[in-house]
Amino acid sequence: MSRDLEHGFVYANGIRMHYVEQGEGPLVVLCHGWPESWYSWRHQIPALAAAGYRVVAPDQRGYGLTDAPTAVESYDVLHLAGDLVGLVNALGEQQAVLIGHDWGSIAAATTALLRPDMVRALGLLSVPYLPRRPIRPSALFHMATRERHFYQDYFQQPDHVERELEEDLRRTFLGLLYTLSGEAGIKHSSDGFPKVIVGFDKNTRFVDNIVMPEDLPSWLSEADLSFMVEEFRRSGFRGPINWYRNIDRNWEITPFLDGAKILQPTLFLAGALDVALKILADQFESLEANVPKLWKKHLIPGAGHCAEQENPKEVNKLLFDFLTSCSV
Repeated sequence: MSRDLEHGFVYANGIRMHYVEQGEGPLVVLCHGWPESWYSWRHQIPALAAAGYRVVAPDQRGYGLTDAPTAVESYDVLHLAGDLVGLVNALGEQQAVLIGHDWGSIAAATTALLRPDMVRALGLLSVPYLPRRPIRPSALFHMATRERHFYQDYFQQPDHVERELEEDLRRTFLGLLYTLSGEAGIKHSSDGFPKVIVGFDKNTRFVDNIVMPEDLPSWLSEADLSFMVEEFRRSGFRGPINWYRNIDRNWEITPFLDGAKILQPTLFLAGALDVALKILADQFESLEANVPKLWKKHLIPGAGHCAEQENPKEVNKLLFDFLTSCSV
């Protein structure tokens, strides 16, 4: 990582947010997902900075060095969008391109809907735009969990999955990153998707179903793994899991988003073996209808859920081409 990488803090939306920054030019904010931190963008930060952008990657609410409020409802999608608006304002900017992965995609898309004057373009990785459905998510959980656990439902009980994940942080991170990768999908699953996400046996725990590699994946170093482990040793999993515990609340507090479309120029990309594509197949197929200015939706062969880490070269090229096309 370049020596030009700077760490900073701002007060935004009532919390103290940590971020890293590099470069000068139009602002690009990189929003990580679960279970990640700013470090998930370690390959994109210097590449986009070298291309002429001011790149900022925050630890989002509950992660890393950013504050982690105790109340579950402090992690609803309006708080997450408010954090990003507050961050852009605190950085002294009026507009930004938001690029989000996983939950970061949801936070970025919501911010784009609520503040179209601030968000000039949008990049969504792994999780496509999710229009508000007429049925609350917990009703869908009921149908999905009759025979097997669905991870989002499994995460709802307070202080339950946190204990599992924190038992052995190194095993948790190595196992999760590998299980969600394209490499594991090819080697350990008949359909290329991990059962720990799409459905696992009800007499087992979530962590019992992650797949451990014999060696580190080629795209993950021991230093990378150690950094991630130490970040969560400090912050724990409660805040990050609370994002999931607001899925129903997010539905309840956003009736005004029924039928809303993303109107900014938008890129969607994911690994071709990303489990999110299986879970969110309908939303992926309907992207063109719900995002009229969709620039491209692109799947990276062989990559899984963390394409920005598994194949950073291709991700960086796509991001650069997209930003260039938007004249950002």
